[in-house]
Amino acid sequence: MIRLPSSHAAITAPLVASSTRFPGIPIGRSLLDGRPFHLSPVLTDHRVLPSTNSLALGGLGSGKSTTAKTRARREILEHGHQYVVIDSFGEDDAGEWAHLVRSLGGQVIEAGMFTLNPVSGLFPQEVREQLVRSLIAAVEPAALTHQATHALQHALNHPKATSLNGLVDALVLPEEGRWPVEKLTEWGEGAAIALSRYTEGSLRGLFDGDTASLPETDLPIISFDFSRLDRNSPAIPSLMAAVACWAEHVWLRQSTATHRHLVLEEAWQILLSPATSELIQRLLKNSRKAGLSLDVVMHTLSDLGTGPAQDLARLCEVAHIGRLGPEEAALVGALLSLPQWAIDKIPALDPGQAVWKVGPDYVDIVQTVISEEEARLTDTSSRRRKAQHALAVAVEQDTAAEAAAPAVDSYEDQDQDLADDLFAKPEPSPCDEGEWDWEMPPNVIDSRHLAAIEAAREGRCGEAADLAALGEREDITAHGINSVEALSWLSTRATVAELCGNLDQAVQLRATVARMGKDVEWFEQTDDNTSPQWHRGPQPAAPEPPADDTSEKPRRRTWPYVAAIAALALAAGVVWQHAEDDKRAQERQEQAAAYEGLSVTEVDIDGVTTKARAEWSKDGQSVILSVRVDMEENPRLVRIDSAGQTAQEKPAPLEPGEIPMPIRLEVKVPVKDRYEAVRMSVAVGGPTWEEGSRAPRRTIEFRPDRTAIDAETGKELKQYYSKLL
Repeated sequence: MIRLPSSHAAITAPLVASSTRFPGIPIGRSLLDGRPFHLSPVLTDHRVLPSTNSLALGGLGSGKSTTAKTRARREILEHGHQYVVIDSFGEDDAGEWAHLVRSLGGQVIEAGMFTLNPVSGLFPQEVREQLVRSLIAAVEPAALTHQATHALQHALNHPKATSLNGLVDALVLPEEGRWPVEKLTEWGEGAAIALSRYTEGSLRGLFDGDTASLPETDLPIISFDFSRLDRNSPAIPSLMAAVACWAEHVWLRQSTATHRHLVLEEAWQILLSPATSELIQRLLKNSRKAGLSLDVVMHTLSDLGTGPAQDLARLCEVAHIGRLGPEEAALVGALLSLPQWAIDKIPALDPGQAVWKVGPDYVDIVQTVISEEEARLTDTSSRRRKAQHALAVAVEQDTAAEAAAPAVDSYEDQDQDLADDLFAKPEPSPCDEGEWDWEMPPNVIDSRHLAAIEAAREGRCGEAADLAALGEREDITAHGINSVEALSWLSTRATVAELCGNLDQAVQLRATVARMGKDVEWFEQTDDNTSPQWHRGPQPAAPEPPADDTSEKPRRRTWPYVAAIAALALAAGVVWQHAEDDKRAQERQEQAAAYEGLSVTEVDIDGVTTKARAEWSKDGQSVILSVRVDMEENPRLVRIDSAGQTAQEKPAPLEPGEIPMPIRLEVKVPVKDRYEAVRMSVAVGGPTWEEGSRAPRRTIEFRPDRTAIDAETGKELKQYYSKLL
């Protein structure tokens, strides 16, 4: 596996959704807690992820396209999904998806090598009209007047209107209808001139065929390659409109795949064009019903301007944002409601790293992990690498003469020699006779880690935790608290906690490992001889050969000193354990003294005063979370989410004489400990909120000592002491 650099890992950021996991294909690893990150939106519960559309943003070289292609490949191979890609950028006169498409047995359809008939009988009447209107709008938007629209509708009913050439003839020479022929001819003149660009002008050959040579619908992936066209050509939005119509009315209806994806590369060209924005908006809104995911890939949101195109981006429930400039990061953060810590990290992300937002609440920083084969298939910088290779060859030729000079060991050779010296077995010395009664083995197998994990797998969680704690204490005493040996136990304890269902503790342990500068699974790597393996303990140090001294020295017995040191270490371990137990007991007493089992606060969301409350049960096994909003605040939507549970209300207008009653929502969530804090996300749409838009939201962390924290800012919220709630 190839792991991209992680020097900018956001290990200091809060664990926003630490206990959340998603089903599906592997994508990479979280840089916040070190856990693997999986996601297949269509497999995620619709209550968590209402739609499956995704938005990928990032500057050049940020890895957004590599991530998109890797996701597509894994969805096709593992889940049998189908893909249609609109590809308008690449290298060497080929789209950047071409190599991947051919490797998966798909088809690459190049612009100019196929014909799409916009008035094909495969399309319903209303779709034909909309598609032709899109073609006109792409080249002559002003030609679509009310009169031109009527003339076009009249011409589409003409017997000749089975191809674009026939439609132009029907506009130029209309038949008598409700309106006189002279008027119909005058009204249809602008539309006919616009469509003649596709039949006689520079765009000829794309839409003017008598029949539509449409692609197959059962291929795993199809790429419409527009990379050879001028990127500012009106042919691109025109072709995109046609492909979108084909996908909606032919491909989706005939495809038998479990789920389909429409990928829009360089999506700003689509979303900005009036010829295609309506089509894409309809696909976005109906995607769930159609079993379709739109995967939008583009550089920046600034490409969309400030108009309705950005509203389409808000309809994507999954977003991954690679490296962007600070100003662009702030724009993306405001549009997608990202927390400030995530916005601050975006400009410093490395290639392959991205801030992921899934649904309304989950935010993480993920490093995409790809294999060597995937790196080869998704490569989009071959020209840059060729230039680097040419430079390396030139440097190698310039230094060829130096290679003939007397050889000097390289740093790598010197390091290897030093390593050989360090790990070489010394020759036995006469002075060592009698010091050791046995030969030191070359490797000491440490089965303590395996024993703890096996106990957890068999359900003996208490025993597993004790074994891990005992092993950790032994290695701390022997090697120090910051040693590699002690650090490896944190990862083992995380695995034990995960196997026993304690996900929060596992996350915290892995985050501790990450903060100490280690990849969470570093000790599992076996392909690097210099890395310790999780099942091996520290290598025994070979005894140093004595100095060359011919004088006779009295022989010393070392075992009493070893025994004394071992006794001191054991005593230190016992003292350390007692100190830890005392500390935990004191913390427990402090929690018990501060415990009230209640926390109530008042927050303002979208101009609406909202009272939020958390009340712990007497047995400490559950918490009732609730909100209350007075109708005088004129709320249009109130929703709460916690631990996968949701409650929502959209108040209806009051009838005459009806008494307004406050909105009160509540959910009951389980807890493992009466002192455990809980989080609730509260979304409120105020008086100006519109249906279909995302309501403003705040996440509150309630604690049983009558405190509440704003989860995004970390600031403590003022307690509300009224008993009316």
